[in-house]
Amino acid sequence: MNLDRRQILALAALAGAAGTVGSPAALAHDATGKMPPIPEDAPTIAMLVFPRMVAMDLINPMTAFKIARANIMLVGKNMDPVDTELGIPIAPTHTFADVPDDIDVLFVPGGTMGTVDAMRDAETLDFVRRTGERAKWVTSVCTGSLLLGAAGLLRGYDATSNWTVTHLLPRLGANYVDDRVVIDRNRMTGGGATAGLDFGLTLVARLVDEETAKRVQLVLEYAPAPPFNAGTPEGAGPELVAAFRAATPWMQAQTLSAVEEAATRLNLAG
Repeated sequence: MNLDRRQILALAALAGAAGTVGSPAALAHDATGKMPPIPEDAPTIAMLVFPRMVAMDLINPMTAFKIARANIMLVGKNMDPVDTELGIPIAPTHTFADVPDDIDVLFVPGGTMGTVDAMRDAETLDFVRRTGERAKWVTSVCTGSLLLGAAGLLRGYDATSNWTVTHLLPRLGANYVDDRVVIDRNRMTGGGATAGLDFGLTLVARLVDEETAKRVQLVLEYAPAPPFNAGTPEGAGPELVAAFRAATPWMQAQTLSAVEEAATRLNLAG
C-alpha cells in the first residue's frame, strides 16, 4: 500500500496520540484490535448495583471509567442480575464480601424507587457505610447521594443530586450545592442521570490526569448541544415542573419517608 506524505503524517500523529495517554489509562488498541489488559496499578472502582436503579446512572460514568482502563467491580448483594428501569438486567461481577479494604472509589447510582428500597435495606446501608469509610473517593450520581446520606457519609459535606430531591439533602446533614458535579474533599456527587458523563470525566481527571479525561471525552465525542433548554427546573419552567410533581405524589412521599427514617436513625435534628 502506497501512502503519500500527508497520510503518513496523519498516521504518525494518530499513533503518537494513542501512545501518550499514560499509565494507568491506556486508550490504545493492541495489534489484534483489542484493548490491552487493565494495568496492575489501575484504580479500582466499586460500582453498586441494586434493583430498580436507573441504567444511565451506571452506564454513563462506567463508560468513561472503562475507556480510561480502570478496574471496575459491579457490586451487588448477591450475584443475581438486578433489573433496571429500562427492563435491562445488569449482572453483578462481585458481592459485598468481595470488595477489598483498599478500594479507590465507591460509586452509587440512582433511580428514585430503587434508592428508596436501598435506603431501607440494612445490608446495603452497612456495605455503603463500611466501604465509604475506607474508600479514597466516595461518589454518586443522581439520587445515589440520598443513599450516601442515609449511610451517614454526607454529614457536613457539600453535595448535589437529582433536582427532584435536592431539597432533602440537608435533612441528611449535607449542604446542597446547585451544580452538575460537586466536590468536597473526597466526596464527589453528580446531578441527574446525564450528569453522569460530566461526573465520570471529572473523576477520571482526578484519578489519572486531565489529559486522559480529555482523551476519553474525545473518544465519546461528548459535546452536548440539547435541542431544548428544559434540562433544569429553571429552564423547563414552572408549568412543566408542577406537572411532573403532580404526576408523582406517591414517589415523592416514599422518598420523603425514607429520608426521615434515615435522619431519625442518624439522630439528625429536624
